[in-house]
Amino acid sequence: MKALRKIQNAPGAELVTIPIPRVASDDVLIKVEAASICGTDLHIMEWDSWSSNRVKAPITLGHEMAGTVVATGTNIDPTLIGEFVSCESHITCGSCSQCESQTPHMCPNTEIIGVDRDGCFAEYISVPEKVLWHTNRSKLNPKIAALQEAFGGAVRASLAHNPRGKTVAVLGCGPIGLFSIAILKAAGASKVIATDTNEYRLSLASEMGADSVFNPASDANCGNTLEWLHKASKHNIDIVVEMSGAPVSIKTAFKAVRQGGYVNLFGIPPRPVEIDIADDLIFKNITILALNGREIFDTWHKTRELLESGLVDLNPLISHTLPLDRAMEAFDLLKNGKACKILIEPNNS
Repeated sequence: MKALRKIQNAPGAELVTIPIPRVASDDVLIKVEAASICGTDLHIMEWDSWSSNRVKAPITLGHEMAGTVVATGTNIDPTLIGEFVSCESHITCGSCSQCESQTPHMCPNTEIIGVDRDGCFAEYISVPEKVLWHTNRSKLNPKIAALQEAFGGAVRASLAHNPRGKTVAVLGCGPIGLFSIAILKAAGASKVIATDTNEYRLSLASEMGADSVFNPASDANCGNTLEWLHKASKHNIDIVVEMSGAPVSIKTAFKAVRQGGYVNLFGIPPRPVEIDIADDLIFKNITILALNGREIFDTWHKTRELLESGLVDLNPLISHTLPLDRAMEAFDLLKNGKACKILIEPNNS
């Protein structure tokens, strides 16, 4: 089969031909119909400090997917063959205290598909049966179904505090931030304001429901994000959802939120961030949540409700659909800020 693999511990990846994965006794084999490129994949492709310390080549990239079960391991019910599924990308151990206390999303022994084991930028992938998320093909096509994993992260970060009737600022309009805008509006936020340095992403933010948007990098604005946030919210931001991970944005989040407000941190900073804990956190009495991934599988149920009901439409965010042999082109588009969510169809040439 064809697969996009990191062959060496260095920048880049290669499209190669490898054997179809062996199916372990507790696994299933999935024919991948759609796979989406994530920011994590970009980090691995560029081989930054995080990925070079975490990922070991050779490995197939990709962790956001949807497809059909075509084979099962000896311990798995063969009637699963033919099922349309997506997958939770975090494979937990099942035996640590976190897993046993029904909080597997905090499992310290987690393996991530496409990071710690072969991923879905391939014609087929083998995964443990326990990470399958059964999906209704008549309600979600493969492209949208493949986005459920990433969308679930945005669901968790956006709904950690009830946004109904609240003013919410979303800092960073990458795909997860754009998902958040739609989720917050669907959940009844009275006003959603958003910032990003990419005009293309800001146009998508408005399309997804943002009431006001701001580009701190434009010549006219001179980076005065905090002033704009206070003006747009009338100094009353109840919740900040920080999606960029940029150190300056994280600092702005704490300064922008109202006294007694909430800050949800989801973006991953590239380096340690210095924060004024006294003035910006303690004296403001704010509540901070640092979140990663999804609650398994509670968040997936919320994801299903939002997508199958039509409360959130992700189609405007799918900018390209490409075959696997054009995957490197897809990475270039994303790196240059000319795309949002790109779907790869490994079995379409």
